[in-house]
Amino acid sequence: MKTGKMDILVGLQWGDEGKGKFIDRICSAYDIVARFNGGANAGHTIFWQSHKVTLKLLPSGVFYPHIKNVIGTGVVVNPTQLRREIDDLSAISAGLSITNNLFISKKAHLVLPTYAYRDAYMEASADFQTIGTTKNGIGQAYANKMLRQGFRVGDIYMDTFEEKVKTAIVREYEELRAKEQEMIDLQEMIHVFFTDIEYLKKLHIIDTELYLNTALYSGERVLAEGAQATMLDIDHGTYPYVTSSSTIASAACVSLGVSPTKVGDVYGVFKAYTTRVGDGAFPSEIADELSEKLRQKGNEFGSNTGRPRRIGWLDLPALKYAVMLNGVTQLIMTKADVLNEMETVDICTQYIVNDVISDYASLDYSFQLAKPVWTRLMGWTGDFTQVESEMDLPDGLMAYIRFLNTALEVPVRYLSIGPQRDAIVELTEDL
Repeated sequence: MKTGKMDILVGLQWGDEGKGKFIDRICSAYDIVARFNGGANAGHTIFWQSHKVTLKLLPSGVFYPHIKNVIGTGVVVNPTQLRREIDDLSAISAGLSITNNLFISKKAHLVLPTYAYRDAYMEASADFQTIGTTKNGIGQAYANKMLRQGFRVGDIYMDTFEEKVKTAIVREYEELRAKEQEMIDLQEMIHVFFTDIEYLKKLHIIDTELYLNTALYSGERVLAEGAQATMLDIDHGTYPYVTSSSTIASAACVSLGVSPTKVGDVYGVFKAYTTRVGDGAFPSEIADELSEKLRQKGNEFGSNTGRPRRIGWLDLPALKYAVMLNGVTQLIMTKADVLNEMETVDICTQYIVNDVISDYASLDYSFQLAKPVWTRLMGWTGDFTQVESEMDLPDGLMAYIRFLNTALEVPVRYLSIGPQRDAIVELTEDL
């Protein structure tokens, strides 16, 4: 019997690459879409029925009635955020079977309401390093998970759950108040949290590892969906300016409980240029007025926080590093239209670190010393609203893609050329 495969989709830069849009494009071919990391600190933006929808916890298969959606063990779940997201999406279309098709891991950890305030306190305090967190309490949830002080989704059925969680909330609330952290009323915080816990009990809370492996054994196709991106990986990213979870493809196996032998394709999504939010080294960053022009043209503001993103040219050493870590088999490039009408386009092809030339990023302290080596290519001009196939693409853009195919040794298979849901061109294998 031929078993199904789990394909994996990851971001290859510092996030915001357009993963949600591409997942929306391909997920109709899958039976299950499973989110494997992060929490409500990142958003996948999808244009659906003329609405701009940002998914924070819900997997991107929720728009398709035949797809089962899994929130895996490696995710941290804020019950209030999850309920709000389901309600907001249901208000757009009552016909969506969101809760019927949603399955949450018993072993996923909960985000308590005090965690976001702990984030805010640490970001503002001179006693801690400021890293630009989204202040959603995600790092606190993962920290408590590692300290074995957290609470898992399946714990909500324990007789002692309410007592234990209230004790934890009150303890942290009092600690933060003693540090003069502003917070909402304690009783209101507790009431909202446990109201949303009761809502959570109405959803399908299951052993998602067993569910996914049974589905794969039956020949079903699974798409594992990652949040954030490779350069934000807790182990392999630009530490400490990273997220709190593992974001690379291998993390999907760990977080979902699926063997690496069941992995099929690994899709890697990247922008035609580079962006990042928050602090940290950024070798290919554009420092002049062009950065603001591209920020406005590309709408480079966080889908979750609204924060302006820093803008840079495409960084090949970082991209090659990400392709290597993830074992990418197919590349997806987005936002080529944002660079439209530019005479020339720069690419960082190598770094010079302490007088040594490097083809790959090394994300230790030396990354702050990296000086870019630039290659300048001709730009492109075209009417992307009229593009229906690769034959309609400008010559300069085609040359740009061929350059990347050679440098990365992995083909760019799909090209996003606009924010619209269907503005994606599939490229031929022998481009």
